[in-house]
Amino acid sequence: MANNEHVAILKQGVKAWNAWRRENPDIRPDLSNADLRGADLSGANLARANLREAFLFKANLGSADLVEANLRDHADLSGADLARANLREAFLFKANLTGADLSGADLSGADLSLAPLVSADLTDADLTGCRIFGVSAWNLKLARAKQQNLVITPPEEPTVTVDNIEVAQFVYLLLHNEKIRDVIDTIGKKGVLLLGRFTEGRMVVLERLREKLRDLGFVPMVFNFDKPETKDFTETVRLLA
Repeated sequence: MANNEHVAILKQGVKAWNAWRRENPDIRPDLSNADLRGADLSGANLARANLREAFLFKANLGSADLVEANLRDHADLSGADLARANLREAFLFKANLTGADLSGADLSGADLSLAPLVSADLTDADLTGCRIFGVSAWNLKLARAKQQNLVITPPEEPTVTVDNIEVAQFVYLLLHNEKIRDVIDTIGKKGVLLLGRFTEGRMVVLERLREKLRDLGFVPMVFNFDKPETKDFTETVRLLA
């Protein structure tokens, strides 16, 4: 549980908190389990602070110093403002960062393992060297984000890195799931893509083609569409081909 004295000082405001940190550089603040929902902690010196399981829902941590802070095990940072925050080498294992604003944040070397990052804003963020095993990386904003040497494997496995957080899970599945590899191998060797506009009279021909391909041991994949009207649609067809 949190140190009540530390929580009380923090609630006096960032100015008082930072002054206390300067006067007590050797103290590692304990804010674990603290209820800091909606708190304005912008610019706060939270370096090395224990924020394990802290409630930081929609808290303002913009430009805060969170270097080596412990935010592991379900710390709730959903919707929090962490824009330009210094989270270098922070422990964010299982931290909830759903919808968090991490634009411009320094996350280099941070441990994001198993952290939900759904709809997080990582615009201009530095993710160099992050551990991202098991992250939920849906609908991310990644414009100009620096993504290099992202570690996709847990500590007990040989280190494998990628340079794109959105493809990390797919690469990990390729490495560890034989069925996925078999499917890709099958598509590459036996997949037959049937692209076209199959109207009523031609559907019979299409079915015969499909059955014959199956008899020959191929895997037919049908894409039946009207005349393409958008560039995106044409690009989708080209990608499938």
